[in-house]
Amino acid sequence: MPIANCWLLPCYNLSLMFTRPPGFTYKNDELHCDGLAINKLAKKFGTPLYLYSATAIRERYRVLEGAFHHVKHTLCYSVKANSNLSILRLLAGMGAGFDIVSGGELERVRRAHKKSLSKVVFSGVGKTADELRLALRSGILLFNVESEGELELLAACAAELRKVADIALRVNPDVPAETHPYISTGLREHKFGVPMSSARELCRRAAQHKYLRVAGVSLHIGSQIGDVTPFHLAMERAVDLALELLADGHKIRFIDAGGGLGISYNSSAPIEFNDLAHRYEEAITEPLLRMKKPIPHLLLEPGRSIIAPAGALITRVLYLKRNGNKRFTIVDAAMNDLIRPSLYQARHEITPVNLVKGRSERVQSDIAGPVCESGDFLARDAILPAVAQGENLCILDAGAYGMSLASNYNSRPRSAEVLVDGTRARLIRRRETMKDLLQQEAACL
Repeated sequence: MPIANCWLLPCYNLSLMFTRPPGFTYKNDELHCDGLAINKLAKKFGTPLYLYSATAIRERYRVLEGAFHHVKHTLCYSVKANSNLSILRLLAGMGAGFDIVSGGELERVRRAHKKSLSKVVFSGVGKTADELRLALRSGILLFNVESEGELELLAACAAELRKVADIALRVNPDVPAETHPYISTGLREHKFGVPMSSARELCRRAAQHKYLRVAGVSLHIGSQIGDVTPFHLAMERAVDLALELLADGHKIRFIDAGGGLGISYNSSAPIEFNDLAHRYEEAITEPLLRMKKPIPHLLLEPGRSIIAPAGALITRVLYLKRNGNKRFTIVDAAMNDLIRPSLYQARHEITPVNLVKGRSERVQSDIAGPVCESGDFLARDAILPAVAQGENLCILDAGAYGMSLASNYNSRPRSAEVLVDGTRARLIRRRETMKDLLQQEAACL
């Protein structure tokens, strides 16, 4: 599957071809989020606006849960994909654990659902002593250790607090994933994990520390992966290592298969998620089931595959302009709101919120924002119906790495976020104000 495709369909047949997960559908030629008209939500909450469908979040989570029902497992939602407290609380209520990569994300889990701290897996290559102490005090499930230095620092922090830390060594299986180089993490040239060849020695050293307990093996090979073959290869290597560690006397209770399952960003070539989830499950569990009982508890770290299709960015058309033969649709959302097109060359599908009968003309245009950068675009050479100034556009599949990567570049306040559940809309993050942006600064002479 490509990293991300952008297929912008002609308005006269868009409602027929538009195949989205539950949450974003056309009703009477107007796009809705769950049971509410998006234009009304945009009028009430303003634009740019992030909308999330609670229906879609629940469905995606349940599909993955169902696929792995026959093995003991925990879905540890990847907080970095979208860290809004209300979304974390929704997932915690369904039984999710959480994959975190910072002390700040740990605090978000605490605020969202304190009882879920016992189902937190702490990954990341640059954990600080303060973050390790906070995680130890919080009683998290597992530390995914990514270097020799981190191992020694965690041992010191654990001894200082007299708290035992369960660890899984995050290994680098050197398995290529066909994805964007910025989100590939499983090769030896990447900063993540430790070489497979070093793992047994590091685990031996860990076992010598009174307050460290080797409890598992962890890996993560990348993000936005549509072919399940790399997952199978990586799990084969993880299971081989786990069997060696068991032979060395370690009690391997967990295997963390990481995340990275991709989605389709293309409505005209959709991927059936139930089918993909079951192929993913087979790739992960077939190597795992080679192990003697009791089989280690499987940890999975889905993020994008749950939240991306459940979210969209709504933006209003400000101006239509031409520079020679080049057309631009200037909108009020910008790279500070959604940086993926600029950062990853990602191509999100964009569709008008309203389908106007008889409007069959299509034009090729860049969808660009107000930020003072040539790289400020949401789509290049997109083919869209001839929209008018003041209309709303919907940028789909923006639930993951949209708001979580948003910034205040050009002193632009970040967007509001709204969670729609059926016919109920809740503001889960208010729109920032200039007061919010300036309150941490001091104008000193």
